[in-house]
Amino acid sequence: MELLDVHHPLVFIFGLLGNIISTGVYFAPMPTIIEICKRKSTMGFQSLPYVVSLFSALLWLYYAFIKGGDTFLLISINTLGTFIESVYIIIFLVYATPDTKKQTFKGLAATMVLCLVISLGTLFSLKGSTRVLVVGWICVGISICVFAAPLTIVFQVVRTRSVEFMPLSLSCFLTLSAMMWFAYGLSLKDICVTVPNVLGFLLGVVQMGLYAYYRNASKEKCIPEKKPKEHIINLSILSNSEVHPVDSGRSSEADENEKKRPDDEQEECGIEVVKLDTGVIVVCASLIN
Repeated sequence: MELLDVHHPLVFIFGLLGNIISTGVYFAPMPTIIEICKRKSTMGFQSLPYVVSLFSALLWLYYAFIKGGDTFLLISINTLGTFIESVYIIIFLVYATPDTKKQTFKGLAATMVLCLVISLGTLFSLKGSTRVLVVGWICVGISICVFAAPLTIVFQVVRTRSVEFMPLSLSCFLTLSAMMWFAYGLSLKDICVTVPNVLGFLLGVVQMGLYAYYRNASKEKCIPEKKPKEHIINLSILSNSEVHPVDSGRSSEADENEKKRPDDEQEECGIEVVKLDTGVIVVCASLIN
């Protein structure tokens, strides 16, 4: 079968590497999906990225089928992408709120209708290389939109000077994936595969550069401000401490007033001398009933 033929060795090598790396990119949202399943809630996450990724995978799958030739590896990764994104959307729908489900169904329905219009429209109205070219450039447009989506995160990093919402691992995977598919398109001499991955590579480099620049700024925010040590002498009522009575030096008149007070109201003044390991002597004054 012509679709399964991979004649050029570089096409096979770069396509295989692209499949491996892109598989890692497709599985990147897995921690979020697992957390959704554990909490049985979508936790405010949106389904739009999964819907757009599904739409992109379906169109690239259609493009690979109608083009033929050395496109088997392009078919394999987009078949996997279609399956994984479909599973993500199903799980999202299971735990979404009624309003979120309605929005997701609307987006999914619009995506599927648009995909059918493009595929059936080009299948019956266009022929040969013209059909391949039109579908290919539509795929380029969709891929540019997918690659441009992280720009919102880039702006957030610049605004907040924090890389909290831009994991380095995902940026590296996206950059490597774009490099492999760019080389694959170049080896296949397919401009529709090459062009969007140039943009993907440039955006990936920008993201990694921003991560390196703002990484230290994020760490500085996390380090708590050191406060100078305080030496505190507490004056408190001592209950179980060793107290040494001392002469309070009060006047005789005060002593007479003290004797006139009831026994339960008489007070005795005492001190406790505590020597700390640092060599500081703390004197605590106390009144003992």
